[in-house]
Amino acid sequence: MPKILVTGGCGFIGSNFIRLVLETEPEISIINFDALTYAGNLANLKEYVNHPRYQFIQGDITDSQIVAQTLAATQQSEIVDTIFNFAAESHVDRSILDSRPFVNTNVLGTQTLLDAARKFGIRRFVQVSTDEVYGSLGPTGLFSETTPLSPNSPYSASKASADLLVQSYVHTFGLDAVITRCSNNYGPYQFPEKLIPLFIHNLMRDRQVPVYGDGMQIRDWIHVLDHCRGILAAWEKGHKGEVYNFGGRCEKANIEITRLLLKLLGKPESLIQYVQDRPGHDRRYAIDCSKAERVLGWVPEMNFDQGLQQTIDWYRSNQAWVEAITSGEYRHYYQKQYGQRLGSDSK
Repeated sequence: MPKILVTGGCGFIGSNFIRLVLETEPEISIINFDALTYAGNLANLKEYVNHPRYQFIQGDITDSQIVAQTLAATQQSEIVDTIFNFAAESHVDRSILDSRPFVNTNVLGTQTLLDAARKFGIRRFVQVSTDEVYGSLGPTGLFSETTPLSPNSPYSASKASADLLVQSYVHTFGLDAVITRCSNNYGPYQFPEKLIPLFIHNLMRDRQVPVYGDGMQIRDWIHVLDHCRGILAAWEKGHKGEVYNFGGRCEKANIEITRLLLKLLGKPESLIQYVQDRPGHDRRYAIDCSKAERVLGWVPEMNFDQGLQQTIDWYRSNQAWVEAITSGEYRHYYQKQYGQRLGSDSK
């Protein structure tokens, strides 16, 4: 039975990945290695706490000692076959406020994992990255795996740096690694600082939603489970040193998403509050995922309208989960980021 180490497994994409593996891959056991920062939530996987193929270890990927201890302990029983690196600081706005945690986790943390993978003879390393490393597109064209890296935020620069480190370990040390890059994810268990869960959370409480600039920033949207299926396919069928892009072939402007959410939730457009655009805001992302379709046999399965309605239904049905994480540190950040521009309705 192969054992895998999933870093950042208590976050949005990582926890959905672990759910997918436990429910569809009966021969795989998992170590979930997570530092439990603000976006890491043990409640995301609470029903698997006693699962025979699941183990949780709290640890930071920048801590080489605990990473080594975790991998060394498994050598006495089941050897870890693969490291899936989901662990990352991932919110652009936070990286603008303070970029240091992004460099520490996304760059130095990845280096720590790469060194551990070499030391312990890990068979394959899967680096989960983002389409934001490519920068911004004009009104036409798509990001392909050969698009030059041109990150425009501290967050995307840190992810591009991590990707380059991975590629250097492939070339210099012969490490078997693949890199996946994906467009904007949505779905259950997403921390409500990203557009869709934040707007669902606010609109259900008749609060204003903050739309940056003119709202015409365009993103390609993919359901988180389609992304997770792609990561599994890259692990199983991907070639050493290769990059695989995953997208939903679903380009929509932020204001279009906003108005769709208003319609589905039965709320008035008066709840839209246009706020000052963030510095360096990329105008458009769009993914060419034909390589993944051709080489990996992967295709996105979730229709956006269906997936968005399912996401709304999930947040409606999981108010306790939402309320538990929208207190304390998150409320402080939300007020710092949007409070002066939104007024009392943001409180």
